[in-house]
Amino acid sequence: MDEIPFWQHKTLAEMTTREWESLCDGCGLCCLNKLEEWDSGDIYFTDVRCKLMDSESCRCTSYPNRWDFVPDCVQLTLENVSEIQWLPPTCGYRLINEKRDLYWWHPLVSGDPETVHAAGISARGRTVSEEEVPVDDYEDHVVDWPLTVGDMPRDGEGDADEDERERLAELGK
Repeated sequence: MDEIPFWQHKTLAEMTTREWESLCDGCGLCCLNKLEEWDSGDIYFTDVRCKLMDSESCRCTSYPNRWDFVPDCVQLTLENVSEIQWLPPTCGYRLINEKRDLYWWHPLVSGDPETVHAAGISARGRTVSEEEVPVDDYEDHVVDWPLTVGDMPRDGEGDADEDERERLAELGK
């Protein structure tokens, strides 16, 4: 009998630091600048990435020291993961917190850190550094990816793989 993967039987609170860190799929979407509409609270993703995000790997180039360069970098914690509205619906932390499974392309499932990029989920090749875009121009960089929470099934029906198949079918893929 195969051992049940840790993310299918542990809560976020029960995970070791190593397990917690491995939930990051390397999509880079957390490191995109977002705009919030004051009236509605709606969040809009831009294609403007943090100056520390490597556009190819979608990883932070100075993860352990990021606050030295980006003091307002948000650290995901057990306490704030359910509060952060801009986490993409595909985020492993969000999925596990909502008692859902990881998608087929997540490196923990596929065994390959490239599947998140191959599936078109990541920001790879679609961003520009914040050092190249004035903040006043961010509105010109709003994108329709990643899908927002409102675009993803939220009723708890089905699993993440099924939700992903439905999303791809809607996009005609």
